[in-house]
Amino acid sequence: MALQIARRFLRNHTAYEVFTTTFKNPTNRLFSSTDQSYTSSSSDLIRATLFPDDGKKVDPRTQSFITWESLESVRRNKVGLKGPMGTPFGKGHRSLNLTLRKELNLYANFGPCYSLPGYKTRYDDVRFITIHENTEGEYSGLEHQVVRGVVESLKIITRHASFRVAEYAFHYAKAHSRKRVSAIHKANIM
Repeated sequence: MALQIARRFLRNHTAYEVFTTTFKNPTNRLFSSTDQSYTSSSSDLIRATLFPDDGKKVDPRTQSFITWESLESVRRNKVGLKGPMGTPFGKGHRSLNLTLRKELNLYANFGPCYSLPGYKTRYDDVRFITIHENTEGEYSGLEHQVVRGVVESLKIITRHASFRVAEYAFHYAKAHSRKRVSAIHKANIM
């Protein structure tokens, strides 16, 4: 299935061009899971995209934490392949995904949504991209226990970050000949 999806995107070229703009020497397999099916699937995807699997294999020293060497490798290579990462339970542990977002300034979450030919779905020919802010709001990571059993989570949203992700969405739309950008909010639940 992964190979079919990769080949479909390669034919489409839209997702391919965005994802691989500086794909030279990837930091490969940055994840805390030891799931062999993920390792096998990631190798299949790299082969399907015709990129050499000559990236550095980063294996964090523990099952739970990101190493600084891993982060530096991603910064140096400008790309990394991340799999499932679990965050340890208990006090003092920041989410590993949040750590990656903050350390690497991954402010825009990019989610392509496509319907696959041959699969019956409610809507035909779905083809849209969701882009949302990835480092603020519920991703601020600012939480504390007010009293025993009560946790307060601060949702910080700045004008700078809001404009930055909106600018990214419009830049993406223009660069990929998209006809429309829709802004959606969650005022009803915030």
